[in-house]
Amino acid sequence: MGYGLGVFLLALGLILALAVQDMLDAVDLTMVGWILAIAGVLVIVLTAIQTNRGRTHRTVATTTHQDGSQSVAERRTEQDPPPPAV
Repeated sequence: MGYGLGVFLLALGLILALAVQDMLDAVDLTMVGWILAIAGVLVIVLTAIQTNRGRTHRTVATTTHQDGSQSVAERRTEQDPPPPAV
């Protein structure tokens, strides 16, 4: 799944919902179009969330001292997005 699938579903759904006037037996093409458009938007949003989630890296280090106590250090780094393809 990706942006391409989301855009395809969105475009196909909007074409069926807004531009097609035909009716098939027991199939409402307008409703099918709106369902596909909503599915396309959902795919685009989920792809954006999944892509953004991978840019954060978390490291946890536990240090044990000579007296037996432990200390925990957490480090988070956020990576810049990759440069656009030309």
